[in-house]
This record gives sequence, C-alpha cells and structure tokens, in this order.
Amino acid sequence: MPIIADFRSPSLKPEWQRVIAEEAIRGRRILSARELSESLTGRVQIDYLSQNTFGHLAPDSLYAPAKRYVDIVSALCVIALFWPLLLVTSIVIRLESKGPSIFKQERVGFRGKTFTVYKFRSMRIQSEGELNLESDKTLADDARITRFGRFIRKTRIDELPQIFNILRGDMSWIGPRPETIRLSKWYEQEIPFYRNRHIVRPGISGWAQVKQGHVTEVDDIRLKLEYDMFYVKHFSLWVDLLIAVKTIAVICSGKGAR
Repeated sequence: MPIIADFRSPSLKPEWQRVIAEEAIRGRRILSARELSESLTGRVQIDYLSQNTFGHLAPDSLYAPAKRYVDIVSALCVIALFWPLLLVTSIVIRLESKGPSIFKQERVGFRGKTFTVYKFRSMRIQSEGELNLESDKTLADDARITRFGRFIRKTRIDELPQIFNILRGDMSWIGPRPETIRLSKWYEQEIPFYRNRHIVRPGISGWAQVKQGHVTEVDDIRLKLEYDMFYVKHFSLWVDLLIAVKTIAVICSGKGAR
C-alpha cells in the first residue's frame, strides 16, 4: 500500500521525512498529496502556484511545434469538408437579422498578445453605448441571442470561423479559451497567476470547457483557472486526445452551451 504525504504541510517534521525516506528505500511507493489531488480533480490549486509547479513549461516541449503543424493540416481539411455548411450558416444569419454574419472581437491570446477572433454572429448587433464589461459576459437565456443563434451556439457551429484563427496562428484546436480584453484585465486584478494561462495558445475547446462549461463570474473563473493550469502543466498529445473525445461528447449533449 502506498504512502500519501503532503510535503507542503508544516506538520511534516524531519523525523517523519526520515520515515518516508526509509519506506521509499524499502520499495514503498510514496505519493504526493498534491499530485494525487490533481490527478483526481483535473485541477492545479492556484493558492500554492509557483513557476516550480510546472517544471518544464509547455512551449519548450517537443509536442508544441508538432501540434502547430497538425492544427494547420486539420484546419485545411475541415475547411475543405465543411465549406458548404459555412456558406449556408452565413446566409441564414444575414437573412434572420441585420448585420454581418461574422462577429469579430479582440481577445487576449498566446503570450498575452491580443488578436481578432472570428465567430458566426449569434446575437443582435449592439450599439457602442451597450458595450461594457457586463456585455462581454454571455448569460444563460441571454435575450441578445437570436433564434438561429441559439441553435448554432448549442451545436458549436458558431465556433467554426475560428478555423481561420488557427491558420493564422492565433489559436489551436485545443487550449484555454481566449477572453475579451475587458474580462481578462478584470480577472488579472482579481486572480493571481491568471496570465499564466497564456503560456500556451488558446483553443476552440479546452480542459476547462469540457469539465466546467461556460462561466464568467470571478469565483467560477478561479475554478476555471485551476483547470487551465492543469492543462498547461500536463500539456501533451494524450491530454489533447482526451479533450477531443470529451468535446465530441459535449457537442452531442449540448452541455454547457449559452
């Protein structure tokens, strides 16, 4: 039976450390309580976060450049297969409500740089006076969402134009969701280490999305950040494959859409 120890605990006195070391020498498996908690919850506790928590950061890993090539090739394949859907969706949006079919918005992305994200417009056009911090949040049963917009949000069709963000290098298929500039600045003031989520490229889907869904309030964002930090720490092909499978399940169920 393994021993589980909290190596951060002040009650872990030198004599207990010697006992643990002796058991390890005898072949007993020693598990970190923090690592065990992360594996069970899929989150990294941000209250104790430091650069040492991550070790070898994701952008320097061998997988990061390989993932970029996979993103480009797969994005081109999706465009070739789904261009009729893109065209029909664009036409229906223009017929249902006034305004462009593509919604553009500045978001904070890879390494903290801003970029323009593309989505199919699912809401009515807002005037300049309506744009503020609250307008950046999408609520359940948001009155601004159009009838067709509700459908494309539930099926995630509204996210498809972000394929062009992938080709530009702004985004990946999988990674932390990019936030608006106003929300990002607000979260940075409220939450330590928030900017650490920009270590990797933002994604159309991510670990926080499949585990938690869409959230906007600070208390929920703290939990979302723990999921994002788990993704950054365990950045790998296997985690991306797991998220891809879970994303398909989420799309089929419509869970978490707003």
